[in-house]
Amino acid sequence: MSDPTAEAELARLRAEAELAEARLQAAQARAALAAAEAAHAGSAPTPDAAATPDATAPDAAAARGSAPDPAASGPLSSDEVAALTEAYAFAGAALDLGALVNGEAVASAQVRIPLAMTNRHGLVAGATGTGKTRTLQLLAEQLSAHGVAVFAADIKGDLSGVATPGQPNEKLLARAAGIGQDWAAGASPTEYFALGGSAAGSGASRGVPIRATVSGFGPLLLAKVLGLNATQESSLGLVFHYADREGLALVDLSDLRAVLTFLTSDEGKAELKELGGLSSATAGVILRELITFADAGADVFFGEPEFDVSDLLRTAPDGRGVISLLEVPGVADQPTLFSTFLMYLLAELFEVLPEVGDLDKPKLVFFFDEAHLLFRDASKDFIAAITQTVRLIRSKGVGVFFVTQTPKDVPGDVLAQLGSRVQHALRAFTPDDARALRASVRTYPTSGYDLERVLQELGTGEAIVTVMGEKGAPTPVAWTRLRAPRGLMSPTPAAAIEAAVAASALLPAYGTSIDRESAREILTARMNAAHEAFAAAEAAKEKAKLDAEYARQQAAIDKARAAADKKAQQEYERLLRRTAGSTRTTSRRAPKTPIEQILGSTSADTLLTGVIRGLFGTGRR
Repeated sequence: MSDPTAEAELARLRAEAELAEARLQAAQARAALAAAEAAHAGSAPTPDAAATPDATAPDAAAARGSAPDPAASGPLSSDEVAALTEAYAFAGAALDLGALVNGEAVASAQVRIPLAMTNRHGLVAGATGTGKTRTLQLLAEQLSAHGVAVFAADIKGDLSGVATPGQPNEKLLARAAGIGQDWAAGASPTEYFALGGSAAGSGASRGVPIRATVSGFGPLLLAKVLGLNATQESSLGLVFHYADREGLALVDLSDLRAVLTFLTSDEGKAELKELGGLSSATAGVILRELITFADAGADVFFGEPEFDVSDLLRTAPDGRGVISLLEVPGVADQPTLFSTFLMYLLAELFEVLPEVGDLDKPKLVFFFDEAHLLFRDASKDFIAAITQTVRLIRSKGVGVFFVTQTPKDVPGDVLAQLGSRVQHALRAFTPDDARALRASVRTYPTSGYDLERVLQELGTGEAIVTVMGEKGAPTPVAWTRLRAPRGLMSPTPAAAIEAAVAASALLPAYGTSIDRESAREILTARMNAAHEAFAAAEAAKEKAKLDAEYARQQAAIDKARAAADKKAQQEYERLLRRTAGSTRTTSRRAPKTPIEQILGSTSADTLLTGVIRGLFGTGRR
């Protein structure tokens, strides 16, 4: 079912477009009439030249020796053009963006950004293919020329051309001349970086490796990367707190997994109980997300040596700022990690750089490309952290330019901190696009343009510009035809990039990964020691048990022996009593002779008695 509101919005836009077309035709008719009247007076150019508001008009005016009327075919009057020209005529150093467009380019009305205001941040926005990358390259080249270091992510590889002189052609030179640009090919000092992995010769990861430790990355950014909810994020923060308290360095993802595994063991649960405990279910979710994260190849981004962000603030021997390009052509595979890693670098800059206040020029301008990836599905705490960083990092001498498709991709609190804006063309193919367009228009100061129409009519390399002036106030909106970069507007050849990486002064420091003792090794040693101690305790317990059993059996034996001895003694005493002690002797007798043995036996005694009785006649019958 169609949306009545959306259809009404599209109808309104079509009506306004038709009205604008009618106004343009009326203006052309008036111009033709004026040209005809001037021709009759003998002081005007030919009617054809005056009636056609195209590129031939400036040439005709130049042939007469006078400048064309800047209000001849555009929406702005001569007074408005003069006011815009004055508004962008800054006294201090500035970056040249291009020339004002009022129907045609007005070469005398140059649009610029004060160099000192580039640390007040900015936005470069526009639909795909409208020239955002070239604008970024133009700004980077000029900042470098003024001695300002630049950092930018090179997602498609196109920005690498900044290191190679551009190639002139007739179209380029004609366009440059038309906007008052004295174009000349030039290259800028460039350093190539890659997220983790190897250096030159490794395909998609060409560049000096940039790595971060898990501890340095922090729980807030890591929770964003892993897509954790508020409860899981809080639990992850507890794990980081425990690791920091116990001196467990979290260098890579295996260290974090080791800590989580330990804290869900019986020993770990006891240690964490005083801090509130860690749910086994929550720990399981985090562990599963970490495993998936590592399997996707993200583990190469974490490790040592950790990158020192001060290496982004370098200048070349000739005084130009070094342009640091993060080569990330595979960002589509890890978009959230990419954007969050950029935020990590920005947070590190905020952490390590000293306060410097307002400078004549920033130390570094940081271009945050694909900014919508950073803010998508971000928590309130995460947005608050970004807003604070952007608000305060200006005093550290760092400017931030967010590069995205529409201003609505950037939260309002962050957008309010951006002093300069370069808005390329926007498209309105759907009702949602139309609403986004109207929302974008409402964020600009009032101007003489019908921005809702102009933003859809901008050509490639054109933009609506408003910047923060030298007095801190925004300049009027200016439809601008942007200058062409001096570097190559296509990627630098791969061989040249690899040669530059191999020759980099930073490669010896960051090129080789190191693996020092960290949480995983410490906990493994601790667990092994605990297992050995447990085994020793179990062995001691078993020995004690065996010793006790032996003692018990020995005691039983001793008891039985004592009882037997006692019984024997009792029997002996009983026998003594029965024999009245006749068998008691005190000395050993000599062995009996055989006759004594016979005589001493009971049978011998009976026999002897019978013999005696027979002899003496006392035997009984």
